Parts: sequence; structure tokens; C-alpha cells
Amino acid sequence: MRVFPGFGSWINQNSQQPLKAESKRSENGESKSASEKDTNNAPAKKKKEVVYYDEKEDTKQEGLWHEAEKKHPWHNPPPKINKRIERASRAFAKISQTENHFITGRKKSLKHNTILKKKFALVTNKKGLYHMNIELTVGTAPNIVYYVLTESDPFFDRKKWRDLMKNTSRKVLKENGPRRVVMVEKAVAYDFLSLTTISIPIHLTMEENRKHLTTKYKKEQVLLMKEFHGNYKVEPIYVDQERLCKKRLPNNPEEYKKCSGGQGRIGSKFTINHYFQPYPPFSLPPLSCFIRGITIKTSKKLLNLLQDMAFSLRQAGPPSE
Repeated sequence: MRVFPGFGSWINQNSQQPLKAESKRSENGESKSASEKDTNNAPAKKKKEVVYYDEKEDTKQEGLWHEAEKKHPWHNPPPKINKRIERASRAFAKISQTENHFITGRKKSLKHNTILKKKFALVTNKKGLYHMNIELTVGTAPNIVYYVLTESDPFFDRKKWRDLMKNTSRKVLKENGPRRVVMVEKAVAYDFLSLTTISIPIHLTMEENRKHLTTKYKKEQVLLMKEFHGNYKVEPIYVDQERLCKKRLPNNPEEYKKCSGGQGRIGSKFTINHYFQPYPPFSLPPLSCFIRGITIKTSKKLLNLLQDMAFSLRQAGPPSE
């Protein structure tokens, strides 16, 4: 495993997910050195693994989150969808045919949780191209969230005991330091009219930066979609800065570690900009409304499962050495 050695299985175990997909990913992702680099039959030299994170610090963060969870549990309000087409049309007057949907959570004030825990999604439509912007606060370290989004299979629906989204194939095409290009095939489960479950295949090319925790993606092939691309990033949130750093708020992890005495938790801010446009006639009402609804509903479920994964990790604590 390229990041968090032994960590992927720990995530899967504590999220109650099958471990089968993890082994398949290891074969697809890391077979690159054997299949692409060796042109002869000579034994491959073991390449020293380069990491772009502080493993000890991330393990310490999981310990801090675990201890804090016992005393002051991290609360994530459920996402809500409010339709505000008329008001949004005024606010976004420059955008033609604007339709807006918000996924929001209410603000909660807890003694040791001094930041806003929220899910927020804004969907706009300009000339048939939908743009969905989502911001999500996650109660665990940024490196862990990014690992889950890029390499793990956290999106397991415990209620229906199935993968809501899983990687069916993952192949590294190019790698240059922390940057790499990956071909990914995913399968997303959707309940059609509550009668049967269909699997929607999604084939993507992803440009990942493991140092800056950013990803750009574009479609190779997605069912019914003419356009399907976007980007996301994971940024640190200094959860305990107001409580532990009273004199001066930190600007980076080093300052936060210093002013908090190494006892401050670091959370994650996940931001994604997703663009999609169905092929005709699915780009026209009422079919376009149906496609948009599927996208929003599925995104809402994935956000909930990501929060569930973070909750499981906080409950479990750091992996044993």
C-alpha cells in the first residue's frame, strides 16, 4: 500500500467493509512496477517507498480524536436539501437557467468543538452544464480523508449491507513524485424506483497530488453523461485553535502544533467542484431533473458514509503497532 502501511485494512475493518476490494486495489495499483518498469526477466529491485505525510503525527492525531470522542463526541448534523429556485435566481442573475439545491447542516455550539460542522452543496445549471459545489467538514486528519477518497473503499452502506460505491479497477498510468495519473473504474449502486438496484459504471482518469491533497478527474466513460469532470481538495482545520491558541491563531500545522503543545486536533475540510451534463434527450426536462436528482441523492449518501467512516475511526482509535 502506497500510503498508511497497514492502515487501509484498519479503515476497512473499523468501517465494517469487505477486505476483498483492498487486495484487488493493491494488485491493480502497485503491479505497475512489475508490469511497466521491467522489460526483461531479471528480478525487480525493491524500490524504496516514498511517503508524503508524517505517519507518527497522523497516528497521534487519531489518538487525540479517540480520547476527545469519549468526553465530547463530534456531532455531524444530517444533510438537508432545500429548493430555493426563485431566490437563487436573483442571487445568481448572471447565470442563465439557474437551479439551486442546498445541502446544509445547522450550526451547533459545543464546548470543545468551536467550528461549524456542516455539509453544504450548491448546484447550478448554465446552458445544460450542471455545477455542484460541496464543502464538508470531517472529524479526522486530512491525510486519512484523502487516502479514503483515493485508495480505500469507505462507501459501504451498512443498512443495506452493500457497497454504495466501489473500485472495480485501479491502474497507475504515470507517477512523478507525489503526482500520479490513475485510471479508475468505479461502480455506483442506485435503487431504481425502489424496486431494483442497478450498478452504474464510471470510468475516470484522475490526476492526484498526494502532497497537496488535491485531485482532478475527467470521464473516460460514464453512463448517459456527455460531460463529467471536476476537482477536489482536502485542507486542514485546526479544531482546538480557539481553546488552545488564545494569543495568536495558527496559520499552518507547525504553528498549531507549537501553540497547542501538540494536543490540538486537526480536522478536514473537503471541497469538491463537480460538473456534469447528460446526453440528449436526458439533458431536457423532465429527464434532466431525474438525472440531477440521482446525482444529488447519491452525493448526499456518499457524504453520510464518509462521516460514518470518520466516526468509526474516532471510536476505534489509532491502529495498534
